[in-house]
This record gives sequence, structure tokens and C-alpha cells, in this order.
Amino acid sequence: MSEHPSSSPQAEQNGAAEEPVFTPRKNGQAQEVSAELAAWMRTGWADTEIREVEPIEQAAYTAKRRAALSARFPGERLVVPAGGLKTRSNDTEYPFRPSCDYVYLSGDQTDDGCLVLEPRPGGGHDANCYLRPRSNRENGEFWLDGHGELWSGRRYSLAESAQLLGLATDDVRRLPDALRDAPDAPVRILRGHDAGLEQVVAGLREDAAEGGEAAAQRDEELAVALHDQRLVKDEWEVSQLQRAVDSTVLGFGDVAAALPDAEATSERYIEGTFFLRARVEGNDVGYGTIAASGRNATTLHWMRNDSPVREGELLLLDAGVETTTLYTADVTRTMPVSGRFTEVQRRVYDLVYAAQEAAIAAVAPARPFTEYHRVAQRVLAEGLVEWGLLEGPAERVVELGLQRRYTLHGTGHMLGLDVHDCARARTEVHLYGDLRPGMVLTVEPGLYFQPDDLTVPEELRGIGVRIEDDVLVTAEGNRVLSAGLPRTAADVEAWLAERLPRS
Repeated sequence: MSEHPSSSPQAEQNGAAEEPVFTPRKNGQAQEVSAELAAWMRTGWADTEIREVEPIEQAAYTAKRRAALSARFPGERLVVPAGGLKTRSNDTEYPFRPSCDYVYLSGDQTDDGCLVLEPRPGGGHDANCYLRPRSNRENGEFWLDGHGELWSGRRYSLAESAQLLGLATDDVRRLPDALRDAPDAPVRILRGHDAGLEQVVAGLREDAAEGGEAAAQRDEELAVALHDQRLVKDEWEVSQLQRAVDSTVLGFGDVAAALPDAEATSERYIEGTFFLRARVEGNDVGYGTIAASGRNATTLHWMRNDSPVREGELLLLDAGVETTTLYTADVTRTMPVSGRFTEVQRRVYDLVYAAQEAAIAAVAPARPFTEYHRVAQRVLAEGLVEWGLLEGPAERVVELGLQRRYTLHGTGHMLGLDVHDCARARTEVHLYGDLRPGMVLTVEPGLYFQPDDLTVPEELRGIGVRIEDDVLVTAEGNRVLSAGLPRTAADVEAWLAERLPRS
């Protein structure tokens, strides 16, 4: 990777309305640029402005989402930042992913952006998206700045972005002054994404005597309202989640066919195989892939993926493709590396499958969110009592939570732009609320018998099984978005037989 110059301190001042001056730097030292080179680099470039830009397909939906948020906070200025690049090592950054609420309301995915809903005197809000414009060719930004076009690629111009997003746009460097010069109005900001803007807003609040705990509470109310709103997906979001799931189904098929290669290497071959599908058909994986073979499957969030893959053991693969629009799937299958379950593995698998079947049946509108978890836990408890691992009756086991020694996690969560979506929504409308059509959630019971657990027979130790599907709540009941993957033990074996060369 080539070393890139960085901008001068003047260029890094947040909020400078004038065009910054850039100084080429390498290893922290300023470098001289001849006047002749600087002048030459300003000339001889074609006009590449795109006059007509097709709007993003979700533009009509983001407008409706902004209108709903506007109605929730009349007369208030709402500031929703995208966030910026984060350093990975020295002068390299992690791939950028904007804040989910910013994407939800704007559709934009560029770093350093910010959506501002400006209250109108007559009611409602005007939406303005503050973005970094194309890097300037006159002052040398496009080749002297480490994030200029010749280093990081072309950005949309503000005019192009306005057409793309269906939003008014402005230079994000002007945003601090725009906030300071705006008419007096209560301000809320989505915290945790742009420390510089938070400082600007804090200064405005000090001037208006609106700071302190009350301000923090107001900002939290904005975050909660957005997560409440995101609980129910619109039709476009459902289509994106289905697209994510469909790509994920293909990725699981890729992994099944690659199991012999994984046996010759490690779990990382599985991780890499799935990642290839995610990058070809989407943006990335939606979360760190869990490729847990053998006893690693008993570690709920095994992500090292550095262990051998052995015939005769199980592989627990928990993975999801994130679409280019940043919606993610979240699917888990547990499969025998050899292509066939042993008798003991099948017994564990069948109990988990029975729990999942019962839980999926409990997903329906007007049913409590907690009900499908209770149903799954009851089925698992009954099985564990029948096997003699727990003393019954099952009602006692569930009441005391004794089954949790072998099944530690909940049975599911909301799914969307975040893999654990809408985590800040009010508990009364989420965890303790009722399901509504348009909600998308995971159903993922599991059993995990730790390798060193002396309370279970030796034959069970080191076996971990989870089955996870993505489920849409419909007006009539539910639809399993990930139905393209087999779930019964027999169907998993038949599916593997079609893909494993030796089966």
C-alpha cells in the first residue's frame, strides 16, 4: 500500500467555511511542492460532473421515515451524524460503515456526513444532508490530502448527492457555523458518532442554559425513538433482508462444498469461503462469522476460527451476508463434517429442532415477544428432564432456570441494519411488547454441553448445536425468510450429500 500524504492542521479544523489549504506530508514531515507542479496539477482535467443521477431506490422510504421522526419531535432541531473513519493501525483506517440511524433516515453511506432536520416555523422539518464535497482541484486537496480523490476515489458532488438522496445538501465543513447561526430551537443529537459535533451542540446548549443531565436525557429520547421506529420494517427493508438471507443461503452452500478443504486447513477456510460470497453479493459480513468445529461450538461467540475441522465432528456455522444497503441476515446451521450425524449428535440436534419448531409457531402478531423464547425453553427443559440431566417436572426446571446451564442465551432478537437490531427501543414495545407485522427476528434455540461438564455423560461433552432462522411477522402469522436452508437432520444430511464430493 502506498503511503499517502495527510492534510495540514489547517485542513483538519472542523467547521472552517473557507476552502482549507493542504500541505503534503510523509511520515509526519511537511514536504515541499514546487510552484510549477502545483500549477500543472490544477490544469488539464476534464469536467466529470454527472448532470443526471438516478435516485437511490429507498429515497421514497427514507422521506417517509424522516416525516415520522419529524412528527415525533415538532419544533426541535435533530442532528443525526454518520460518524467518521477510525484508525486501525498508524495511518490506516478500518473500512467505514455509517451509523445505522443515519443510513435509515438518509440512505447515504459516506463518512463524516450528517443529517439535520431543521424545524419550520409553520410545522414540520426541512431535511438537509451535510456531506464532504468532491475534493478541490484548485487548492490541491484532490492529490495532496490523504483522503483526496487520487488516493481514496471520487466522491459525489453536492449536486449529485442531492439528486441521489432526494435531499438538500451542503458542505459538512459549514455545519458547525450553520448550527450556531440557526434560529433558536431545542436541539437533540444522536450521540456516540461525532465528538466534534457533540461539542458544538454542547456549546449551543450552554448558551441557552439547556445542558447537563436534561440534555443527555433529551438525546437519549431521540435514540430510543429511532429504535422504536425501526422495529417495524417497511416493504423495502423486508426486501433487503430477504436479499441478505438469499445470499447467506448461497454462502452456506459454498461452505458445505468446501468442507474437505477446511479439513485440510482450519475453520478459517470456512470463514474465508463465506466471506467471499458476502463480498461478491453484498457489502461485507454483517458480523464476525462463527465457524465453530467440534468442542468450539460450545463457545457461544467463537470467532477465533483457528482450529482444525475434523471428520466425525459437528460444525456450527453462524454467519450472515450484509447487503450493499447494509441490512444483514443472521443464520445458523449445525452440520456434520462427515455428512452424517452420529446417533448422539442427532439426538441433540433433534431436540433443538423441536424447540425451534415450537418457537417459530409462536411467532405471530399480537403474541408477546417473550412467548417464543418461553416455548423454546419449555421444549428444551422437557427433553433434558427426559434424558435424566435435570430433575423434573419441566415446569420447575423452567421456573428456576436450571436448563440455562446447557442453553445460556435467549431464543432470538430483532434483525435489520444491526444484527441485534433496535437494542435501545423501549422495553415496553420490544422485550415486553407484542409482535407486529413487519417485525423481523431470529429464532435460534441451542444446546451446549461443555467439554468439562461432569453433569452430563461423556458422550455429550463437547457437543454444541444451534439452529437459527430469520422470521418475518406477517398479518397472518409468519414467514421464514431463510427457508431455503434445510432444518431437519435428514434434510441437512441430504443437502450435504448433494455438495460433499465424498458423500
